[in-house]
Amino acid sequence: MLKLNLIHTVAFSGIVLFIGYGLRRVVRPLENLNIPAPVVGGLVIALLTLVARGQGLTLFEFDTTLRDPLMIAFFTTIGFGASVSFIKKGGPQVLLFFGLATTFAIFQNILGILIAKPFGLHPLFGVICGSVTMTGGPATGLAFAPLFEQAGVRGAETVAVAAAMFGIIAGGLLGGPVGTFLIERKKLRKARPTARPMEAVTAENIVEERMGEKEVRAPVDEDQEGYILLRNLAVIMVAMWVGSWLSGLFVKIGFTLPAYIGAMFVAAFIRNLDDLTGWLRLSQRTIDDIGFVSLQLFLVIALMTLKLWELAGLMLPLFIILLGQVLLVGSASLFAVFRSMGRNYEAAVISSGFCGFMMGTTANAMTSMQTIVERYGRSRHAFLVVSMVGAFFIDFTNAVIITIFMNVLK
Repeated sequence: MLKLNLIHTVAFSGIVLFIGYGLRRVVRPLENLNIPAPVVGGLVIALLTLVARGQGLTLFEFDTTLRDPLMIAFFTTIGFGASVSFIKKGGPQVLLFFGLATTFAIFQNILGILIAKPFGLHPLFGVICGSVTMTGGPATGLAFAPLFEQAGVRGAETVAVAAAMFGIIAGGLLGGPVGTFLIERKKLRKARPTARPMEAVTAENIVEERMGEKEVRAPVDEDQEGYILLRNLAVIMVAMWVGSWLSGLFVKIGFTLPAYIGAMFVAAFIRNLDDLTGWLRLSQRTIDDIGFVSLQLFLVIALMTLKLWELAGLMLPLFIILLGQVLLVGSASLFAVFRSMGRNYEAAVISSGFCGFMMGTTANAMTSMQTIVERYGRSRHAFLVVSMVGAFFIDFTNAVIITIFMNVLK
């Protein structure tokens, strides 16, 4: 057995992460379906552990001390994305789409509970297979799993990863056909084709452009870049520190919360205070980079320690619930989202993106919409709306929704 301490575990997770990137390049379906590299690498180790266990062997013993701090750091960076001025600049459609996503996140949980009960499972099993992993993805699933385990859901971490993987694959396969069906069936006027390749609008360049208005930045040398990184990192750590106190206050009054919720709220407060005053001069790009690194390492460490054998006996209810989620999101995209967003070409592209991030990740949504616009024409507004909601705001409200369900049903 290989026994790894804290430093060894983080170093090993870095190696496993890049094994995941390598496998994505070699096995093209993994990349085409937007399976995250840390998920690929982490599951390889989890599968090796499962095989070894069948032979009566233990391959690794990990020190997961840094797993939770990395998870909290990632969700804290999500909190810094919750800028009120940012969402206002996106216009009424962003608010409307945000409302739709939040509403259907609630429906995902209700559907999961209704299907879980006839199988004699804890209602929170249905919530794990609902907005926790469908809207939230693997990171949210793994973040909430310990609390769901404490509430009586056996194998919550393993169930969360299985559900999230199903959602990512299903969302990637469903998004493109939904948009294509709407455009062809409704005979929508196609957008004017572009003379050059589509420039995908992502969460990162939306933040940089601030709704089409390029930020004017003075050139910075390496020392200044290091100072900017240090300043933003310090603010993130302060938000995590103060957030731990806030979470502790909620726990004292009997409200169960995942460890990151307090930090997320504090980060949102700091973000909006800085928008008003400019005191901290926060760089969203730098914050996003820190969040990206934290997420990658957190996912790898969490996935390497999965107990895949805990899925035994849960596959049938898990599959039925997830099939129900596919039908829910598909129907919502074809009817509620398409009609609410204007019943036009832009609405069809947005509906395609809705399938992506409501069943997997924002990367799924971007890929689905990219497939549509490459065939039918440019739709920058759709990318703007979906990126803002999928990359920033839905994670914030989804955490609140899950926490409420968890406290009611525990």
